[in-house]
Amino acid sequence: MAKKENKFEGYGVSTQAVHTGTDYDAETGAVRRPLHMANSYKLPDDLSTVNYSSTDLLFYSRNGNANQHWLEEKVAALYGADDAIVFASGVGALHALFWTLLKSGDRVIYPNVSYMAVYRMFHELFNQKFGVETVMVDMTDLSAVEKAVTDGTRLVHIETPDNPTVGITDIAAVAEIAHRHGALLSVDNTFASPLNQKPLDLGADFVVDALTKYFNGHGDAQGGAVISNDLEMMDRIRYEAQVNVGAVISPFNAWQIFRGSVTFPLRMQRINTTSQFVAEWLEQRENVTFVSYPGLSSNPGHEVAKKQMHNGYGGVISFGLNTDDKTVEKFCAALKVVTFAVSLGHDESLIFPQPSYDERIHLYPEQFQNGFIRFSIGLEEPDDIICDLDQALKAVGL
Repeated sequence: MAKKENKFEGYGVSTQAVHTGTDYDAETGAVRRPLHMANSYKLPDDLSTVNYSSTDLLFYSRNGNANQHWLEEKVAALYGADDAIVFASGVGALHALFWTLLKSGDRVIYPNVSYMAVYRMFHELFNQKFGVETVMVDMTDLSAVEKAVTDGTRLVHIETPDNPTVGITDIAAVAEIAHRHGALLSVDNTFASPLNQKPLDLGADFVVDALTKYFNGHGDAQGGAVISNDLEMMDRIRYEAQVNVGAVISPFNAWQIFRGSVTFPLRMQRINTTSQFVAEWLEQRENVTFVSYPGLSSNPGHEVAKKQMHNGYGGVISFGLNTDDKTVEKFCAALKVVTFAVSLGHDESLIFPQPSYDERIHLYPEQFQNGFIRFSIGLEEPDDIICDLDQALKAVGL
């Protein structure tokens, strides 16, 4: 498939978010892309050239649908990339990338702090089912990465900021290590978003973004994307993982995310500002044991984050309370403005405790092993978020 067209290349990010992938509807002249819920499209009169496993022709929605293709144009544009493939979820995008790149006997280096599905895929599924050698490493420690990445390593996968501790990995430095040993580098950029960080510009070969989060921004649609400038490999991902495994996004979800992405830059700017404000407030609280947010000068990853995150530091804050698991749960339940629920990147702020009995807690830095909370900032008034946190802390005696 050819490089995605971007008629608004060179314009500002907000202009691209509004206009890329958008056009007049050919049938009605409407200034909004229509929702096409069809499973099938009209075939050409001459079928001799049709490849039924191809994504070049719209003929069956598993091979691609119109709303998916328009969203792919926008995602590629906002990342400044040649191509993007949109899947049914962020995990679907991760699986599509790993499934296509890896085979039995390959070696993968991945973070000891990562999204649960990545941990499951590498620690269990790819390792036990397919014989892929998977090695966990602290990606924030470049000397540890240097030792782990050997000649013959196929893939290095990182998250930055990571989920859930919000640790920072130096993308350019890890890219240099990976490429020196002949490995590819993939970066999960969900926590940062393309407004704040563009991993392809820093040497990454592939980027994954859970569009469910900041791109959509409204907590009502799932999707994920693989983004790259490697057009040959992207065609392989389409053929092997989209068409023949089938994690294709529905037209309705693609349409919803396309609509939500128009306001993505504005929402992200607001979230960046509010998150910095809230993180600084939390850092001053007596019973808050730590605050992990890359925008804080006290954060171990702050200098790296300054180098690679150009417009802000994202909307996820991890922090700890000096108390037990049950009191942490009571604190979360006492919140009135902030919503006690999983996920991130929604219009509403979301909070979720990471209990001390979690099976992976021993992999995290020591301060994260008690009273640990992951907090996703939304679009509420910053003062209202802080007042809500303050009243909930008082409600549980902190």
